[in-house]
Amino acid sequence: MSEPPREPGEFELVAAIRDRLRAAGAPERSSSAILGSGDDAAISVDVGARATSVDAVVEGVHFRVPPFDHEQVGRKALAAALSDLAAMGAEASEAYVQLGVPAGLAAEDCLRIAAGLGAVADEHGVVIAGGDLTRSAILFCAVTAVGNAETPEALVRRSGARPGDAVAVTGELGGAAAGLVVLEHAEIAAELEPRVAEELRLRQLEPQPRLEAGLALAGAGARAMIDISDGIGADAGHLAAASDARLELELDLLPVQAGVEAVAGLAGEPASKLIAAGGEDYELLVTLAPDRVEAATDALARLGVALTVIGKVTAGAGVGLRSGDGAAIDPSGFDQLD
Repeated sequence: MSEPPREPGEFELVAAIRDRLRAAGAPERSSSAILGSGDDAAISVDVGARATSVDAVVEGVHFRVPPFDHEQVGRKALAAALSDLAAMGAEASEAYVQLGVPAGLAAEDCLRIAAGLGAVADEHGVVIAGGDLTRSAILFCAVTAVGNAETPEALVRRSGARPGDAVAVTGELGGAAAGLVVLEHAEIAAELEPRVAEELRLRQLEPQPRLEAGLALAGAGARAMIDISDGIGADAGHLAAASDARLELELDLLPVQAGVEAVAGLAGEPASKLIAAGGEDYELLVTLAPDRVEAATDALARLGVALTVIGKVTAGAGVGLRSGDGAAIDPSGFDQLD
């Protein structure tokens, strides 16, 4: 009887991951990363100001396999990390990946994760400059993403909102939360138009960081910005706290992805729960001086991204989220530790 094929050891698997990243199109050099994966440490050079963010996706918390496949795990891990750079108005340059591998995970599954990482890296010109592979009780993928700007002042913080600013959001909301419902409830998916159901699934499985939109908003004069990972209500609260201001938002003005309200009705949930508190849409919430809204809208339109004004900044604290009849809505969102 022939021996079963041997799974590769750590060093063989690392080499295979590097090969899979190249095959996926991930660039090997950038303006700041001059020596990437394959040595004891990456080498980069200073290019103006640098923004660095750390994010992780953990099985059982941020994804399950299935409905995710392993390539989508890699895609989501890098996209979520890059979204933080988008919210700073930074140009993404490189990323470092730590992969926790549980016993029983096949080497080919690790390579599929690498393929997902490489695909997103290729889409956004990001170098996977290094990382670490370790045994773990559960599958996780942690990403440190690095971006650049010409000066520190060019990076947009959460703390710049001022009373009188317009509050706006890119794209559409609620799709990722509704997509999770669709993935978990086949009977709800069956009630939707197939194209709508598939677009909702992909919003959850393959999020898209708004890197170009973040750069455009920074260039158009964004005063404060944050990406919507925990739900617009919760993330608006983070921005309000950092700016020592209050955000007044109108629920009826929030742009909603097609199918979200239908999913909410079929699931017996208020639509506002998916739209305002669902999280993982990775859109950008931004405040702008009123006289900069038109320029920002035009800049995003050239990218094919909508910008919708949904409220205003006032003096005070916290977030007010109201429906068209004036009723207050709970703005709470996802808490990583709940």
